[in-house]
Amino acid sequence: MKLRPCIDIHNGAVKQIIGASLKDEQQSASENFVSKKNAAYYAGLYSSLDLDGGHVIILNKAGDPYYEASKAQALEALRAFPNGMSLGGGVNPENAATFLDAGASHVIVTSYVFKEGKIDYYALTRMVSAVGKDRLILDLSCKKKDDEFVVATDRWQSLSHVVINGALLDELSEYCDEFLIHAADVEGKRTGIETDLLPLLCGSRIPVTYAGGVHSLDDIDLLKLIGDSKIDVTIGSALSIFGGDLDLKEAAERCAAEI
Repeated sequence: MKLRPCIDIHNGAVKQIIGASLKDEQQSASENFVSKKNAAYYAGLYSSLDLDGGHVIILNKAGDPYYEASKAQALEALRAFPNGMSLGGGVNPENAATFLDAGASHVIVTSYVFKEGKIDYYALTRMVSAVGKDRLILDLSCKKKDDEFVVATDRWQSLSHVVINGALLDELSEYCDEFLIHAADVEGKRTGIETDLLPLLCGSRIPVTYAGGVHSLDDIDLLKLIGDSKIDVTIGSALSIFGGDLDLKEAAERCAAEI
């Protein structure tokens, strides 16, 4: 199991937020941490520790007043760690090359390939044609509804009709290189992981990164146990670099350790 580092950017600043609180209308969110350092600083830190495979996420909606400032931060992070991190947030076939040329290893999409609560296969194939399967990550971040986990789109503000299960992962693995899955109900809350979601992810044919709720080394151990060491993890608010208690290097070493 590998620690996949993150850089979340909102309103032009590196932040850790409570995921479910994000609102486009006022460009607002409940904040756990707002950094005085820029995104390039964190990318450089991850590069120095050889922590590749992470992601930079622009949390502003394309077209809102803060999007360009957040995008500028994201591009600087990608340049600081070439081919070390993927980029998500407002990506489409027309602008994907901008991020790949800046140094993104992959681009990440959710909302572009979901329309009216369903997978838009025309949009998905356009995205694959634009960047290639091997440089595309599908973000299937989700929320729980009626004892099932359904994909949440539009920065986790809208629920689709698409249910997370093994059949879905098998199908979509033909279109992408990895999955990124935030458990949006617990994202940023530091209250523990979404244990019911993890068994649904273990059978994926391609790499899966889980994010949401990790707040201790015990959470890392539990995730490793339930996920049979097959699921990578992203930790945000719990890390000391983002105002939490967990040391980044210690967390990375715990992820890599054998059970």
